[in-house]
Amino acid sequence: MTAPHLRARRLAAIPLGMALATAVVVIPGATASAAEETARAAADATQLSYVVNVRPGHGPSAKVKKAITEAGGTIVTSYDRIGVVVVHAANADFASAIRRVRGVESAGATRTAPLPAQSTTDVGTPKVLTAEEIAAADAAEGQDPLEPLQWDLPAIKADKAHEVSLGSPDVTVAVIDTGVDDTHPDIAPNFDRKASVNCVSGKPDTTDGAWRPGPTESPHGTHVAGEIAAARNGVGVTGVAPGVKVSGIKVSTTAGFFYTEAVVCGFMWAAEHGVDVTNNSYYTDPWYFNCKNDPDQKALVEAITRASRYAEKKGTVNVAAAGNENYDLAADEITDPTSPNDSTPSDRVIDPSKCLDVPTQLPGVVTVAATGAKGVKSSFSNHGLGVIDIAAPGGDSTRLQTPAPPATSGLILGPLPGGRWGYMAGTSMASPHVAGVAALIKSTHPHAPAPLVKALLYAQADATPCTDPYDLDGDGKADAVCEGPKNYNGFYGFGTADALDAVTK
Repeated sequence: MTAPHLRARRLAAIPLGMALATAVVVIPGATASAAEETARAAADATQLSYVVNVRPGHGPSAKVKKAITEAGGTIVTSYDRIGVVVVHAANADFASAIRRVRGVESAGATRTAPLPAQSTTDVGTPKVLTAEEIAAADAAEGQDPLEPLQWDLPAIKADKAHEVSLGSPDVTVAVIDTGVDDTHPDIAPNFDRKASVNCVSGKPDTTDGAWRPGPTESPHGTHVAGEIAAARNGVGVTGVAPGVKVSGIKVSTTAGFFYTEAVVCGFMWAAEHGVDVTNNSYYTDPWYFNCKNDPDQKALVEAITRASRYAEKKGTVNVAAAGNENYDLAADEITDPTSPNDSTPSDRVIDPSKCLDVPTQLPGVVTVAATGAKGVKSSFSNHGLGVIDIAAPGGDSTRLQTPAPPATSGLILGPLPGGRWGYMAGTSMASPHVAGVAALIKSTHPHAPAPLVKALLYAQADATPCTDPYDLDGDGKADAVCEGPKNYNGFYGFGTADALDAVTK
């Protein structure tokens, strides 16, 4: 990833990811006059967004509502089942004031920069497949045209799995991301419109097509969706689970920020709309790590934890990318130079046991590391014994991990908005491979609850021993240190995901 938060900035993609820089929030409301819109924009220039956490199972009490109003806040929406209230306020002391109110368990600002006007940012472009490259792909009978370039499918035995099952159309995987282009010919046949939504403001927007990325927005979510469930239809690429449904839950602002209120909305939407698996290839802005000794960051962790746990209780398996900084997430300390990324970041030394990458390190979330074409941890992939649950192809520099022919790139091929295909790399790409395998497990065991799907995912993984020494560039220096035995270690967790076992066991 080029920037840290899409697990390819945060989205995870190495030189091909995007670097999103500024936050954007769309606040739905009635049509206003030009004067009213100007006044609103002026007010927004000083407003922040907050989450206020109250007792789960209840909405905010009359006393809490009154206190929010008196502190200068306006309730945007409330997720009563988990006790999370989204509030906008211009009062710089809003969070500290509301935390003193009886009935408020925690509260914090979801950003460090004021709510901005709608804008767009150049997010960069992946390596797009040329017409010549498309024409040169030599597919075998029964393959989609570009499948020979997908070294990642045989790496997890997905090609063999497809001979047994493509997955069930009764299973839906939601891509919580930058938006999904459901008009793409590889995605349209499997798209689940009812499970799709725009959650950017923290409040669901079900306008038709609201889940799609704009013309200048990141292609990340579309690429991820195709890796999971690109249809086997004689067009383009093939997904890990080409027979399941995929939906788009857009949580990224046009400038590329994934804020807490949007992520909470995404998990809650998935929970209430029959989603079996969510893929989360991002970290929640503006903090790469949220430290629980900070009252604001503690509130953000609590809000998203409640939402992700609620989704799992409703039957959803939540899968997340581990990140692309080659951090040891089990180390005693990590220097984070990127936070807060929506204002002025500074180097801060954090304790990974107390400061969490969210949602990657939340309880119950499947944390995925990336491997390259040689089956070795990708050069950029975060790792850590006790943190990484499983590994899957995320790509790497072709120079460092060269695939076997006929594949020509060490990166991951997938669909891009506008009917194109291109290469990206990162743990953002590894996570959807695991989400696809989880969808195949759910297809094979339709009545399995989320904990059982996860247990099968880990039990069926191919044990992968530590790479020691780990010296990808051959300069004689270890690029990372792996700890743990063959069947559970810091590079690969329980091992490499196995799609064939998912449909046969």
